[in-house]
Parts: sequence; C-alpha cells; structure tokens
Amino acid sequence: MQLRYSFRLYPNGPQRAALARAFGCARVVFNDALRARETARAAGEPFPKAGDLSKLLITEAKKTGDRSWLGDVSAVVLQQSLRDLDSAYRNFFDGLKGKRPHTGAPRFKSRKDNRQAVRFTANARWKITPGGDLSLPKIGEVRVAWSRALPSVPSTVTVIKDAAGRYFASFVVETEPEALPGKEQVVGIDLGLGHFAVLSDGTKVGAPRFLRRAEKKLKREQKRLSRKAKGSSNRAKARVKVARAHARVADARREFHHQLSTRIVRDNQAIAVEDLAVKALARTRLAKSVHDAGWSAFVAMLEYKAAMYGRRFTRIGRFEPTSQICSVCGVKDGPKPLHIREWTCRACGAVLDRDINAAVNVAKAAGLAVSACGAQVRPVRVPAQRGEAGTRRDGQPTVAGIPAL
Repeated sequence: MQLRYSFRLYPNGPQRAALARAFGCARVVFNDALRARETARAAGEPFPKAGDLSKLLITEAKKTGDRSWLGDVSAVVLQQSLRDLDSAYRNFFDGLKGKRPHTGAPRFKSRKDNRQAVRFTANARWKITPGGDLSLPKIGEVRVAWSRALPSVPSTVTVIKDAAGRYFASFVVETEPEALPGKEQVVGIDLGLGHFAVLSDGTKVGAPRFLRRAEKKLKREQKRLSRKAKGSSNRAKARVKVARAHARVADARREFHHQLSTRIVRDNQAIAVEDLAVKALARTRLAKSVHDAGWSAFVAMLEYKAAMYGRRFTRIGRFEPTSQICSVCGVKDGPKPLHIREWTCRACGAVLDRDINAAVNVAKAAGLAVSACGAQVRPVRVPAQRGEAGTRRDGQPTVAGIPAL
C-alpha cells in the first residue's frame, strides 16, 4: 500500500526564490494546457494529446522569447503539471459517468491560490543527502525537519507551500501492511458534538473544540486584516497572521485525530462506525461545530490505519436506528428528542445512556459481538462544555485530549 509522509521544509532566501519560480512555471504550463484544451472543445475539435501539449508548451515554448524562462526549472516539474491536468479531466469525466464522486471541471490556477505545489519524480534525480537535506534540481539542498524515518525509498516528493507561508515535503512511500498482535476487544463508535466519540465500552472522549477555543484570537486577527488597505504590505502581513492562526487550529485538530485513531486501532481487533451525512449536517445551524469536529477526517484515519495494521473496519448505514433500540433486549423504543440523554427501556427496565447505547448498537449492526453492559451503567454528571476560548474545566470526568502514544 502507498502512504504519504509529510515533513516541514526550511528553505533559505535563494531557495524560496527558486521554489517561487518553480511554482510559477508549473502554473503557467498548466494554464496554457487548459486553455488549449478548452479552445479545442469550443471549436468542436478533439482534445490535444498530452504528448502534443508537452512538445508544444514545454519543448518548443522554451525556444521562444515569451517562455524562455521555463528552462530555469526542472523539466520534470512541468511534465508533472501536465499530468495533473490529465488527472483533473479524468476525475471530472468519471464523476459525470458516476464512477466516482462528482468533481468540478478543471479551473485555471492563480498565483494567489492558498496552496502552491510542484512534484518531483525519480527522473528529476532528487535525493536525500547524507546530512539529511533534500536535494532538489535547480533549487539546492533544502533543510528538512525529520520527525521519523521513512520505511522505504520514496518514489516521488511534492514540495508544498501553504497559505501560512510554510513549506512541506510530501513523500509517497510504498510499504507493506504491518499486522499488530491480535486483540479480543471490538468496539463501536458513536460520533457526536457534546462528546467527540463515545465507545461501546463506555469510554467518552470529550470534544476539544479547537476552533471554538481559538475564536477570540481569530476574530482579533481578522479585524486587524479588515482594517488594512488592500494591496498594501501590511495587509499581506496581516493575511499571513490569519492563515497561521487557522493553521494552528487545523494542526491541533489533526494531531488529536491521529492520536485517538491510533489508540483505538491498537486496542481493538474490529472497529465499527456510523456513516454520517456530514454534508447535510454542515448545512444546519450546527455547521460550525460539525466542521470543527472533523468527523470525516477522523473516520478516514481509522479506515487506512485499520488496513495498515490488519484490523477490521466497518461502516454501517446512516439510517440504522441506533438511538432507538435497546442494546440489552433489542426492543425498538421509538425516536427521542436530543435533550433526552438517559432513558429506561419499557421492555426490560434497563437504564440506558443514549450515547453508549448507540455505540453498542453500532457495533452490533456491524456484526460485532459486543457486550451491552456498558449501556446499563448510569452516567456520571458531565460539566458544561467551554463557553468561550480560554476557559478551563476542572475535575472533568471525560477525556478532552489523548496523550501521546
């Protein structure tokens, strides 16, 4: 299976200028190829082939005065830009045919886009030096902050610049799944907003609400940005500060997802989650909280880590009545308003916690043999969630964060 490892880059001044040239040249070739294909489509002609575009827009263009500066960057970067356009068209047409989720038509790239990227394959002869630097053609040896060792020799590296002005190297590595020792435990997971995740064994993981906690600072930085004159240097600096504040929130959320998903995969042989309609929930008044939770990213991490470590992962249908069925006797007791967090089954008399009961039913719907004992335990009192950034809850019985594994 293929994995992607990302590491922070720290290019110096000349290297940042060389990377800016590479981003610009790749963007120009992409836009020229897109324009050529759109012109052919408007004229009712067949799309130009990738080989013809490569010869016209790269090889021949370098010989002209208008595009001679394309020779200042690696030719592999320009070729990969054309491949990116082919992939964008392929995904667009496959979406129209129903072979994959629908995506929009390819659009022209701008130097003001939040993300700039170039890709180097093995043909570019990039390498990792003995000193640990990343040597890139016509850019130089860039310092890398290695946080772990790569499991095998990477096939490609993508250099990315994000909206906050940070540089990253993303390596694609081919690796074999590494099966962990077998476990007897299986778990069902009920995702929510009051608690980020409730497990069928009774564990409740509190919602950290990273965006809510950072709202005051984000609001302050965005106000400062709105006061700056458009086109000024101060506005550009303020925009970077806003982007960095958002990046810190996204990084904290991603780290929380990684730590929790790794712990769940290591501790359980089989994992079941509910297929939530995130897009539909994001159109309600709870949209900000739904986006802040990041359920889709968390479930995606669970899925690929389960495949990597030899665990079983199952999604159940979103229309399963997990909150209406008693996990002890299996009687369907009907829908209940959200403010009802605990209820007593009229058939067997079991006192059920709404979230734990749902997690147990998620596991049972996936065919996992889960004990329903956790659903019968009366829940302890849970303090109110944070009302604003900077507040603190003492004596919290739920888990607001997961320690490093």
